[in-house]
Amino acid sequence: MARQLPLLIAALLAVPVLGILGSWLALDSAALETLRHQASTVLPSYALNSLLLSGGVAIGVAVVGGTTAALVSLFEFPGRRVFEWALLLPLAMPAYVLAYAATDFLQFSGPLQTWLRATTGATGSLWPDVRSLPGAVVLFTLCLYPYVYLLTRAALSERAVRLMEAARLLGAGARRRVREVALPLARPALAAGVALALMETLADFGVGSYFGLTTFTTGIYRAWLVMNDHAAAAQLASILLGVVAVLLWAEQRAQRRLRFSSTRLVGQRNAESRPIELSGGRAVLAVAVCATPVLLGFVLPVLVLLHMLAAQVMAEPAQTWRDVVDPRFARWAWTSFKLAAAAALLAVAVALALSAAARLAQGSSGALRVAWAARIVSLGYAVPGAVIAVGILLPVAWLQVRFPQWSPGTVVTATVFGLIYAYVVRFSAVALQSVEAGYARLPASIDETARLAGASRWRIFLELHLPLLRRSALVAGLLVFVDVMKELPATLVLRPFNTDTLAVVAYQFAKDERLAEAALPSLAIVLVGLLRLRWRPRQESNLYLALRRRSFYPLNYGGVERILGR
Repeated sequence: MARQLPLLIAALLAVPVLGILGSWLALDSAALETLRHQASTVLPSYALNSLLLSGGVAIGVAVVGGTTAALVSLFEFPGRRVFEWALLLPLAMPAYVLAYAATDFLQFSGPLQTWLRATTGATGSLWPDVRSLPGAVVLFTLCLYPYVYLLTRAALSERAVRLMEAARLLGAGARRRVREVALPLARPALAAGVALALMETLADFGVGSYFGLTTFTTGIYRAWLVMNDHAAAAQLASILLGVVAVLLWAEQRAQRRLRFSSTRLVGQRNAESRPIELSGGRAVLAVAVCATPVLLGFVLPVLVLLHMLAAQVMAEPAQTWRDVVDPRFARWAWTSFKLAAAAALLAVAVALALSAAARLAQGSSGALRVAWAARIVSLGYAVPGAVIAVGILLPVAWLQVRFPQWSPGTVVTATVFGLIYAYVVRFSAVALQSVEAGYARLPASIDETARLAGASRWRIFLELHLPLLRRSALVAGLLVFVDVMKELPATLVLRPFNTDTLAVVAYQFAKDERLAEAALPSLAIVLVGLLRLRWRPRQESNLYLALRRRSFYPLNYGGVERILGR
């Protein structure tokens, strides 16, 4: 049974994708008519808007993330060390929260336009409508450029600085060094980061719904819940799944082109490496370029959200902060915490089971089977939440029709079990990456030593691996916890009645134009998002550096025996 556990886990987590693909097996005349109707009505607009949005975001994150990564990796200027970590702050700001803050700040009655009208004496709107496709492109760029920044900085910090130094000694000028040395090295990392950002963009529901954009994700939600057309929702989900599969292939292909030859950690500089010194106007320009995305993507939105809360108190001087806080806020926060904690525990358990099975199966006939199981689980993070929700409900509906006496829908539909199942499908890949990175730092020799000492595989895992993987498991749980706290589309579709999370209530308040009331849950989500910044850079770097870094624990035969208590 233990040998089949990885395959069982992979099969359970692959059910949503199989449910989407299996819907095409029941393609009858009615489904074909639905497909033809969509192709002649909504499908062109969904495809065009998704394409324009993705194209704009791809250009934006490549420019912002690549430029900032190049500046902090290749050049020396005032504040560079601060910007190395400050440029990650927008990673804590969900796109839909940024959309709420930007709308309040830039709308006709917002602080900016009110000040401009008072200053200029104008009476009309003085700013383009942020709730538009170009506005969404800018918001997604500000939120998602850290993916490109992280990977590009890792690639450039590893090799570009020293190779540029070698090019300088050969007489190459600064521009030629950047153009012919740094940019080719950064191209695979740029491609991988852009692909990750595009997957997040296509998976988003909050910004598209709030801005009234007709994308594939909003179309899936509308077809399922508004039109009650399951066939249309399944077909849209299939198309979106195909697009994501192409992006995932592109991202993995770009990752395979990443090469590292140094044993130095990201962010460290060798003594012989000499980054280009910037001074005067160039240094000011570098500071401005790095500060702009941090200010627009994190600092200003947080100040706007705080201003909305403070405005409620100032409107009624007799009010206190306790009066402003919705009495239901504690219940929303507790619900979010419980769901996120349960999903994190299950995701870490799945990651540990798969990683341990892969480790202990090395060199055996089951190694390939376990590797495929881990690969299937790893694909879950690329699947949008709306697709997972539809993929869960379609098989349940099929079973409900054929086996009504079992009532399978009562187990998954609008239940905590179904919601946590969707979270585990979506975010187990995050935990798996962290645990696998931890295992990569453990040499295979300690397992061989433990076997020579007479320990069973189960005992090796419990008494040897688990203590050494404690930190990796905690980081994995934290990353899943944070991602679940801000997850929106799957929660909207699958949540039980009267069970709202902070992300859901923030979305509902903003949708009802009650932006001031959406401020507090939005700030809570941002505050939780800040927790992952402590480990996220190291987590992302581990994906590419752990296998070559070989920073193994200094365990010898005696150390293994002491751990096993022999």
